[in-house]
Amino acid sequence: MSQWSQVQQLEIKFLEQVDQFYDDNFPMEIRHLLAQWIESQDWEAAANNEAMAMILLQNLIIQVDDQLDRVSQEKNLLLIHNLKRVRKLLQGKYHGNPMHIAVIISNCLREERRILAAASMPVQGPLEKSLQNSVVSERQRNVEHKVSAIKNSAQMTDQDVKYLEDLQEEFDFRYKTIQSLEQNDKNSTLIKQEMLALQAMLNTLDYKRKEVLSKIGRVIHEIDMLMSNMLTEELLDWKRRQQIACIGGPLHGGLDQLQNCFTLLAESLFQVRRQLEKLDELLTRLTYDGDPIPVQRPQLLEKVNFLLYNLFRNSFVVERQPCMPTHPQRPMVLKTLIQFTVKLRLLIKLPELNYQIRVKATIDNNVLHSNRRFVLCGTHVKAMNMDESANGSLSVEFRHLQPKEMKTSAGSKGNEGPHMVTEELHSISFETQVCLYGLTINLETSSLPVVMISNVSQLPNAWASIIWYNLSTNDPQNLSFFNNPPAATLSQLLEVLSWQFSSYVGRGLNSEQLNMLAEKLTGQPVSYNDYQLSWAKFCKEHLPGKSFTFWVWLEAILDLIKKHILPLWIDGYVMGFVSKEKERILLKDKTPGTFLLRFSESNLGGITFTWVDQLENGDVTFHSVEPYNKGRLSALPFADILRDYKVIMADNVPENPLKYLYPDIPKDKAFGKHYSCQPNEVSKPSDGGGKGYVPSVFIPVSKILNDSTEPHSPSDLLPMSPSVYAVLKEHLSPTAIETAVSCELSHS
Repeated sequence: MSQWSQVQQLEIKFLEQVDQFYDDNFPMEIRHLLAQWIESQDWEAAANNEAMAMILLQNLIIQVDDQLDRVSQEKNLLLIHNLKRVRKLLQGKYHGNPMHIAVIISNCLREERRILAAASMPVQGPLEKSLQNSVVSERQRNVEHKVSAIKNSAQMTDQDVKYLEDLQEEFDFRYKTIQSLEQNDKNSTLIKQEMLALQAMLNTLDYKRKEVLSKIGRVIHEIDMLMSNMLTEELLDWKRRQQIACIGGPLHGGLDQLQNCFTLLAESLFQVRRQLEKLDELLTRLTYDGDPIPVQRPQLLEKVNFLLYNLFRNSFVVERQPCMPTHPQRPMVLKTLIQFTVKLRLLIKLPELNYQIRVKATIDNNVLHSNRRFVLCGTHVKAMNMDESANGSLSVEFRHLQPKEMKTSAGSKGNEGPHMVTEELHSISFETQVCLYGLTINLETSSLPVVMISNVSQLPNAWASIIWYNLSTNDPQNLSFFNNPPAATLSQLLEVLSWQFSSYVGRGLNSEQLNMLAEKLTGQPVSYNDYQLSWAKFCKEHLPGKSFTFWVWLEAILDLIKKHILPLWIDGYVMGFVSKEKERILLKDKTPGTFLLRFSESNLGGITFTWVDQLENGDVTFHSVEPYNKGRLSALPFADILRDYKVIMADNVPENPLKYLYPDIPKDKAFGKHYSCQPNEVSKPSDGGGKGYVPSVFIPVSKILNDSTEPHSPSDLLPMSPSVYAVLKEHLSPTAIETAVSCELSHS
């Protein structure tokens, strides 16, 4: 079943979440019509490879054209109209930046997988629940409502200033007219009446000046209060959501809404600034005793400039954190001399700033807690513009930066232990200057802490550091965090571990799988709602009786799934995280031949299967094969191993003991679509093979001795053609076959 088909079967509350991230940037009708094709492409790789992204964009347009031809024949007018609009969008919006559509589609697919994983969980995790707090949603709506009201108030004040200007011009004209009269004319009754009218008009002018200043003051106060409270909280929440998204959590949205709020507030402040300038102009033409403008205007202007400075400083954000294109699922881990990308945005989108802001990138070295020093190589100064982003935001993306480690004063590079290196935090800093309407504002921002590695073998532990930091703190710049890393709540950690699976290999973990991980982390069954787990327990201390840590063990499983058993994992047929004791409880009452798949607890990156059998006396026995690692799985797909696996039981002919996947799914029904080819028991020498050779295949065979009821392991994979195997079955005794595949087996 396609991922999109699974999405369509979700409950309404989950479908509403899906609806939130499909918009005009990537319309849902295209996702629906091209579901299988979209899911078969590698959008993650294309998001960091411009040539690949361009090819996928062109192929996407071809697919849309094919759909257009189909619906045109069906005369579906509405769909024809929508597809033409989508085609125009794809060609116009993404032609200059094809990687952007790849990022959008990759994010959508990833978010679908996360929602599917969340839907399979009995309860929503604590972190995700906090991110979807109804109070937060209510605050977002309030911010947007208040920003709109402030914008309207500023525009209404514009009309008041214009009325004041017209009134003053009329007063000025009438006053100058009287001043131009002869002295004897000024004593006339008519002129005296006019003077009284002018005095009344001056009183009105004074009242209107005070009223306009009062309205301007209220607008400034409303902006100040909004910026100090709700808008600041919104920005901090967005940054926290970005942290969580970087470690596999829900896709962080809301930046476009924040941009709209920041831009409207900036426009309102500049509008108020122009109003104050107009009042200053009116002041030069007319002033009087008790005039409120010279008293109030300087204070109001100072406050407006102060708010503009703060608004601009807060609007300079890292939209996409540093990430190597080679490891899109591992942001903030950077390898020396390997390019990484990072994107910044100014949330104040004003046309006057297009190509006017040049951003400089540098590395903020952890001087206090590290002897290692780095510099950035590549283009580290670029101008922000509105042309590269599909949504027209004012942004800049650095695509060709490389960190380079500098030699120490002793003449050699810093040499520290592997854990020390992966616990050192640095950050990428950015600075620029905005010059606008007489204001000059210096802006600075930094990425979330990054880990610098010099060897790809350090990547797993470096990623563990990134996970722990962003799970444990919302402080964006605590570079000394690992001097004394805090404990993490086990329930939140397990939620993040499930995200590693949903984001990296397409399917999260259910409650039973998480319970097994909790027991492995703590060494005992626990109620993990308030259990605190240390950093050392997670990543530094070896598991009991093992030569590796919990995280290294888990990371090896992720790598195994990604490279060798991904379709089986996505289909949900790999139970995976289940102890040997629990698997026996699950299998003991099942039909003989029922088996389950679990990850090895003693071998890194290994997967095994255990099946239940029944002896002649009625006793139940269990058999487990030696775990298959990436070496074996590179030679033979795991689904084919399950199909072709054979066991030699003493004097019996080889047979496949695997009948039903737990609990009772026929094996071929579960794995049939993943077989590399349909099983072919016998193949004559003349049926295939080049130059007279019979095609050979690997057939996994195990031997189980009569005097043992313990689980046993497989022999090494034996290269054996189907026809040779058939001949062996027909013409050789079981003893001879046993000799051919003999290998002492041990308990796993």
